[in-house]
Amino acid sequence: MSTPVRFSVVVTNYNYRAFVCEAVDGALAQTREALQVIVVDDGSTDGSPELLTERYGNDPRVTLLLGENGGQLAAFRRGLARVQGEVVCFLDADDLWQSHYLAGLGEVFDARNDVDFVFSDLELFGQQHAHMRYADRALDLGYTAVSTYLLMHWYGAPTSALALRTAWARRTLDLPDQLDLSWRLSADNCLVFGTSVLGGRKYYQPTGAVRYRIHGNNGWWGNRTPANEYLNRFRSRCLIEHYARTIGLDARCVDFAKQEFKTKPLPTWREARRYAALVRQRRGSWWRGLERALAILWSAWRRRRELPVEYKGLA
Repeated sequence: MSTPVRFSVVVTNYNYRAFVCEAVDGALAQTREALQVIVVDDGSTDGSPELLTERYGNDPRVTLLLGENGGQLAAFRRGLARVQGEVVCFLDADDLWQSHYLAGLGEVFDARNDVDFVFSDLELFGQQHAHMRYADRALDLGYTAVSTYLLMHWYGAPTSALALRTAWARRTLDLPDQLDLSWRLSADNCLVFGTSVLGGRKYYQPTGAVRYRIHGNNGWWGNRTPANEYLNRFRSRCLIEHYARTIGLDARCVDFAKQEFKTKPLPTWREARRYAALVRQRRGSWWRGLERALAILWSAWRRRRELPVEYKGLA
């Protein structure tokens, strides 16, 4: 039996004095204890540094990193520089984990050395209440480079529901200066897109343990104007292209869409339709493209027959 992985937690805070201690206490109260809880204060001006020092300054379980404001990307990097665990989990200071979160992640990371990136569902609370989930069951998503590069599909979740091998986190956050400004405040996109495009294997593990607090205007859906939607997609395209260039990936990767789909043991119908559309983009006759798409759908149908009966009607 393989040795259980060690988790490091990076909590990032900027002017969330009212919430940060609740987030840190939740990370410390895990039934599966983290190797480290690293709290990065990104130059808060609301008294957060003083509160954190008073409460955790003498707590050997907590590493406090207090400094000037640099944005989420800089805070991620500062925390990551101190990480010692094999897997790093990120937690926004206004969110919460229930006590079984790391245990739920450990079920995957301990058993699957080939899995590089795990993300969870989220429960929205505060000013809104909803359950955000990628699927209705745990999913081995296999490899996702082709789908991410060509379709810009986002195989992930917001910051507080992300966990990945530390080496992958460092690789994805190694960005040139010209991209740093663009992703100063949305660094979770770098983790999500970077791991996919660079060839990491992904897994969705619904833990039911991540609580995403909605307060003020922190919900990203609150400002979805056409201009912002365009700018977000434009910036994402540029980020994806950067990662692709570093490994020599280009549009010819569509030739491997069918092989990438085969890395997903029990794909959802939504995923099957996504790859069916991808394989039709390959050069050649329309008939051959249709044949490839039907092969994808037939493969998904056959594999879905292996699902337990309670899952067969799910997306």
